[in-house]
Amino acid sequence: MARSNEPAFWSLFSAGGMVAAFLFPAAIFITAYMVPAGKIEADNLRMVMSHPISRLLLVAMISLPLFHWAHRFRFVLVDLGIKGFKLPIAILFYGTAVGSTICAAYLLLV
Repeated sequence: MARSNEPAFWSLFSAGGMVAAFLFPAAIFITAYMVPAGKIEADNLRMVMSHPISRLLLVAMISLPLFHWAHRFRFVLVDLGIKGFKLPIAILFYGTAVGSTICAAYLLLV
Protein backbone atom coordinates (compact mmCIF):
# COMPACT_ATOMS: atom_id res chain seq x y z
CA MET A 1 0.00 0.00 0.00
CA ALA A 2 1.36 3.45 -0.91
CA ARG A 3 2.14 5.92 1.82
CA SER A 4 0.11 9.11 1.87
CA ASN A 5 0.83 12.59 3.13
CA GLU A 6 -2.82 13.09 4.09
CA PRO A 7 -2.31 12.52 7.85
CA ALA A 8 0.02 15.53 8.03
CA PHE A 9 -2.56 17.76 6.36
CA TRP A 10 -5.40 16.37 8.47
CA SER A 11 -3.43 17.06 11.65
CA LEU A 12 -2.83 20.67 10.55
CA PHE A 13 -6.54 20.89 9.69
CA SER A 14 -7.64 19.68 13.10
CA ALA A 15 -5.11 21.81 14.98
CA GLY A 16 -6.23 24.87 13.02
CA GLY A 17 -9.86 24.15 13.83
CA MET A 18 -9.00 23.82 17.50
CA VAL A 19 -7.12 27.12 17.52
CA ALA A 20 -9.92 28.86 15.63
CA ALA A 21 -12.57 27.49 17.97
CA PHE A 22 -10.85 28.03 21.31
CA LEU A 23 -8.13 30.66 21.05
CA PHE A 24 -9.59 33.16 18.56
CA PRO A 25 -12.64 33.98 20.73
CA ALA A 26 -10.38 34.51 23.74
CA ALA A 27 -8.03 36.75 21.75
CA ILE A 28 -10.95 38.75 20.37
CA PHE A 29 -12.44 39.09 23.85
CA ILE A 30 -9.15 40.33 25.28
CA THR A 31 -8.32 42.79 22.52
CA ALA A 32 -11.85 43.99 21.72
CA TYR A 33 -13.35 44.16 25.21
CA MET A 34 -10.85 43.88 28.04
CA VAL A 35 -8.30 46.41 26.73
CA PRO A 36 -10.81 49.12 25.71
CA ALA A 37 -12.72 48.64 28.97
CA GLY A 38 -9.53 49.20 30.94
CA LYS A 39 -9.55 45.75 32.54
CA ILE A 40 -6.16 45.02 30.95
CA GLU A 41 -3.62 47.75 30.30
CA ALA A 42 -2.47 47.96 26.68
CA ASP A 43 1.14 48.36 27.85
CA ASN A 44 0.91 45.15 29.87
CA LEU A 45 -0.49 43.29 26.87
CA ARG A 46 2.26 44.74 24.69
CA MET A 47 4.87 43.63 27.23
CA VAL A 48 3.48 40.08 27.27
CA MET A 49 3.37 39.95 23.46
CA SER A 50 6.97 41.14 23.20
CA HIS A 51 8.20 37.92 24.84
CA PRO A 52 9.61 35.41 22.29
CA ILE A 53 7.42 32.54 23.48
CA SER A 54 4.31 34.70 23.10
CA ARG A 55 5.38 35.55 19.59
CA LEU A 56 5.87 31.88 18.74
CA LEU A 57 2.39 31.14 20.05
CA LEU A 58 1.04 34.01 17.99
CA VAL A 59 2.69 32.58 14.86
CA ALA A 60 1.01 29.23 15.61
CA MET A 61 -2.27 31.01 16.24
CA ILE A 62 -2.02 32.66 12.83
CA SER A 63 -0.64 29.77 10.79
CA LEU A 64 -2.72 26.82 11.99
CA PRO A 65 -6.10 28.35 11.00
CA LEU A 66 -4.58 29.13 7.60
CA PHE A 67 -3.91 25.43 7.08
CA HIS A 68 -7.41 24.68 8.34
CA TRP A 69 -8.78 27.07 5.72
CA ALA A 70 -6.60 25.62 2.96
CA HIS A 71 -7.62 22.03 3.67
CA ARG A 72 -11.33 22.83 4.06
CA PHE A 73 -11.50 25.03 0.98
CA ARG A 74 -9.54 22.53 -1.11
CA PHE A 75 -11.99 19.74 -0.34
CA VAL A 76 -15.00 22.01 -0.83
CA LEU A 77 -13.82 22.77 -4.36
CA VAL A 78 -13.10 19.10 -5.03
CA ASP A 79 -16.57 18.18 -3.73
CA LEU A 80 -18.10 20.79 -6.03
CA GLY A 81 -16.67 18.89 -8.97
CA ILE A 82 -13.33 20.51 -9.73
CA LYS A 83 -11.54 17.16 -9.54
CA GLY A 84 -9.36 17.71 -12.59
CA PHE A 85 -7.45 20.48 -10.81
CA LYS A 86 -6.73 18.71 -7.51
CA LEU A 87 -2.97 19.25 -7.62
CA PRO A 88 -2.99 22.93 -8.70
CA ILE A 89 -5.65 23.70 -6.09
CA ALA A 90 -3.60 21.96 -3.39
CA ILE A 91 -0.44 23.78 -4.43
CA LEU A 92 -2.24 27.13 -4.51
CA PHE A 93 -4.02 26.80 -1.17
CA TYR A 94 -1.30 25.08 0.83
CA GLY A 95 1.27 27.36 -0.79
CA THR A 96 -0.76 30.36 0.36
CA ALA A 97 -0.87 28.95 3.88
CA VAL A 98 2.88 28.29 3.88
CA GLY A 99 3.68 31.70 2.41
CA SER A 100 1.44 33.47 4.92
CA THR A 101 3.02 31.50 7.75
CA ILE A 102 6.49 32.52 6.59
CA CYS A 103 5.37 36.14 6.34
CA ALA A 104 3.81 36.08 9.82
CA ALA A 105 6.88 34.41 11.29
CA TYR A 106 9.16 36.96 9.67
CA LEU A 107 7.09 39.92 10.90
CA LEU A 108 6.70 38.57 14.42
CA LEU A 109 10.06 36.97 15.07
CA VAL A 110 12.51 39.30 13.34
